[in-house]
Amino acid sequence: MAIDLLNHKLDRAFEHIDAAGRGVVDREDLLGLGARILVGFGESPTSVTGSALVEGFDRIWAELTAALGRDEDADLSREDFRLGMTAAFVKGDRYEPVFHPAVVATAALCDRGGDGYVGPQEFRTLLAAFGTGHDDADDAFDKLDTTGRGVLTVDELVAAARDFYAGEEPGAPGNWLFGPL
Repeated sequence: MAIDLLNHKLDRAFEHIDAAGRGVVDREDLLGLGARILVGFGESPTSVTGSALVEGFDRIWAELTAALGRDEDADLSREDFRLGMTAAFVKGDRYEPVFHPAVVATAALCDRGGDGYVGPQEFRTLLAAFGTGHDDADDAFDKLDTTGRGVLTVDELVAAARDFYAGEEPGAPGNWLFGPL
């Protein structure tokens, strides 16, 4: 059950990157996702926050391809993506040193007020870059806002990303990060 759930989430992540629907992803596709996030927030890729996101996404790609023994210029199929993500970030030890900083950089973009909180509009902006519809983004926000405060903390968003990308627990709130599975 946990493996099926994880594969389903990793398939969703693959689709976020494969915006052109080619059935394969490459480094430029992942950086394209980063660019969509930056554009959504009006952030330059050369700002401190923007460059942290770009560098983080680049490092994710490097670890992903390395886990598969592939060149960084390789195209990855959906199955390759699953295998690489699992080897590097789920079963492997690369989540904290590589994936986590990219998630933190992404969450920092969502904290427009610099107060440690992400509101519904910022969350919708983020999820729009991933191709998530408005209604699914609102549903996701409601599921992640377990306290009912009407905001998420940056830490809650970072924890949700860990649940989504590397977690195998069926009841984890982060499974809702991009809406219903």
